[in-house]
Amino acid sequence: QVQLVESGGGLVQAGGSLRLSCAASGRTFSNYGMGWFRQAPGKEREFVASISWSGGSTYYADSVKGRFTISRDNAKNTVYLQMNSLRPEDTAVYYCARSITLSLAGTVGAYDYWGQGTQVTVSS
Repeated sequence: QVQLVESGGGLVQAGGSLRLSCAASGRTFSNYGMGWFRQAPGKEREFVASISWSGGSTYYADSVKGRFTISRDNAKNTVYLQMNSLRPEDTAVYYCARSITLSLAGTVGAYDYWGQGTQVTVSS
């Protein structure tokens, strides 16, 4: 059984930064790509960023490209999302998830295990 636990969310002013963490249980963390998604009230869950098992490849949604950075530390079973230049439209619950494909997929269906989410609120 895989458990993913996100942390690092909070309230920040527009233009500020936050770093989210996702700690994974299990011995096979380094075998899988990982992704971050977000869901705002009344909206569908949307892709934010993904990273390959080695960390050598990354993929971003256009809306966050140049502002967010995904990374991972396989020794710590943790994936990170550094968020800079935050905007009010980035307000959402952020989820990390484990990929079931070898590609850096941006679709919900390509992920099997999900965390419980962490709230990020950006005030204007």
